[in-house]
Amino acid sequence: MTSPDKTIAFIGLGVMGYPMALNLRKGLSPSHTLLICDVVPSAISRFQTDTKDHGPVEIIKNGYEAVQKADMVITMLPGSAAVKSVYLDPETGILAGAEKALNEANVSRDVIVMECGTIETSTILEVAKAASASPVAKNLTFVDAPVSGGPMGAQDGTLTFMVGTNNEVAFPTVKDTLSHMGKKDAIFLCGDVGAGTAFKVINNYLSAITSLAASEALNIGSKMGLDVKLLTDVINVSGGQCWVTSKSNPVPGVQANVPSSRDYEGGFRIELCAKVLKMGSDLAEMVGARTILDKPTLEAFGEAMGDERYKGKDARVVYKWLNESETK
Repeated sequence: MTSPDKTIAFIGLGVMGYPMALNLRKGLSPSHTLLICDVVPSAISRFQTDTKDHGPVEIIKNGYEAVQKADMVITMLPGSAAVKSVYLDPETGILAGAEKALNEANVSRDVIVMECGTIETSTILEVAKAASASPVAKNLTFVDAPVSGGPMGAQDGTLTFMVGTNNEVAFPTVKDTLSHMGKKDAIFLCGDVGAGTAFKVINNYLSAITSLAASEALNIGSKMGLDVKLLTDVINVSGGQCWVTSKSNPVPGVQANVPSSRDYEGGFRIELCAKVLKMGSDLAEMVGARTILDKPTLEAFGEAMGDERYKGKDARVVYKWLNESETK
């Protein structure tokens, strides 16, 4: 078994986690071992096949086992319930495992654990508080490092990471590891634990609203009979340019290899987009920031999600929903 300082564990091989872990394994030296864990056995089997020529991969059962064997544990989990289970369970959780591993006689280790999903700030702070209250807190660093870039960015290894940690000394190590999954110049230290999540939520708040705004604008052009590809080209060198028009255009056929040109499959599902927009709206309310556009955008997403034709699709399917809707 490789020593813990040359072992990294990755828990959560979902839509985002799978390509992230795949790029991590490809980027690591063959002298490093990658431990993997997921609740779906087929994901583990597929991962083993896809990485058979890229260095050692071993299966672990849970976070408790992960932190026994690795000095870094990365999780990419779908929600607060999963995060609390993986980190806080007294029998199978990461923090319980860290306490056992770091309390062993003659062991001097520093362990970094980080969650990369977009999770409610309250849950991130709850885990951080538990980590700081641990008897082994001086050797344990908890990091929130949510990502931006969606499944395409995960596959291409071009994700942006927004890092929050109370231990700035650990950031170079964190950045070095995350650079296998994202752009090195797009890995930001945002502040203490929770700041990474706040940055991410605010970014997604804006992205969700621009998804609807860009779709409305392009739908106006479509209804006028304009050349929507040319309209996009003009927008992208003018004041209306945004990530949605330039990187994930909502109009089918305007850009290749984006969700809209694959029947809105393989992107950031509209349900998740609505969820993070609501998280941004809740954050605004919590800090007393006035907002105008969040509620009507949430209503629009809600109406689109309620139609079987658009449910489960990439969030830019709001363009199709608008295009096929009756005017009121």
